[in-house]
Amino acid sequence: MTAAMLDIAATLGVSADAAQLLQLTNNAVFALPRSRIVIRIARTRQLLDRVTKVVQLGRWFARIDAPTIRLAADVEQPVRVGDFVASVWSYVQPSPFAPTAGDLGLVLREFHALDPAPIALPAWDPVGDARRRLADAEGLDPRDRNFLVKWCDRLEPQLVALNRREGPRLVHGDAHVGNLLRETSGRTVICDFDATCIGPWQVDLAAVAVGEARFGGTGLHEGLAAAYGCDVTSDQSWPVLREARELKMIAAAAPLISNSPYLAGEFADRLRSVREDDRKARWKPFADLVPSRRQMRLSASRHTGRDMNQGRSRSATTD
Repeated sequence: MTAAMLDIAATLGVSADAAQLLQLTNNAVFALPRSRIVIRIARTRQLLDRVTKVVQLGRWFARIDAPTIRLAADVEQPVRVGDFVASVWSYVQPSPFAPTAGDLGLVLREFHALDPAPIALPAWDPVGDARRRLADAEGLDPRDRNFLVKWCDRLEPQLVALNRREGPRLVHGDAHVGNLLRETSGRTVICDFDATCIGPWQVDLAAVAVGEARFGGTGLHEGLAAAYGCDVTSDQSWPVLREARELKMIAAAAPLISNSPYLAGEFADRLRSVREDDRKARWKPFADLVPSRRQMRLSASRHTGRDMNQGRSRSATTD
């Protein structure tokens, strides 16, 4: 990914000096502060359509002055170099005043009020996504697979009914404080539109609420609800939204467990808590269970000949 970033920087004619690796999940995200850009590289060819969608959204967001990060000016996008495709964004200097859950509530309220996007967007479909993950999970225990498939079968008609009842709205799809940036003007904007879709607006509020319920209370949900003006846990759709989010948070790891005993153990704990309907069980973020992040950063620094600081992570990974 570092080599791909250097190739893209060379194609754009910009300096990659002091590049920072911000995220390494479905995308490799590098900040190039001296060139005032951020490069997001899709790590598989299967994500090409997603990069195209994100670029189309970025252009539309700029036209309507949405509360979002902006594409880099004067760059023909998506950028293709070799086997990789990337989007390029304007760099936002880290602010000493980190965005809060209250900022997230205000941004989401404005985001959800936007007119329908003039581009084709996928429908919110957490069950479809879970089924695709399970299809790729070759090392999954048959009993676990059967449980997850039946969970999908039971939840799917409930989600169809929810979509019909609420009507389609623009959904960010990965709404958390880590995806917020504060511009020098003081305006808070949101980034990362890989999961942006059409669906019930409550989806974006449920992510923080479920995260707090499963990972432990931090007051984020309360701050978000107060700023947005809605407590999603009091909404009639909350039980279904919670299940959909928890299914996503479990199924996302299914294809990875055969290669990581760390993820496999947490996957088993999460699945057990759902099987036993244990709402008080606390989960561990998958990102905290991967021991090789420091080695990856050191490896990246060897490629560039300089220390590549991780910088401010904007990733919630599969959580």
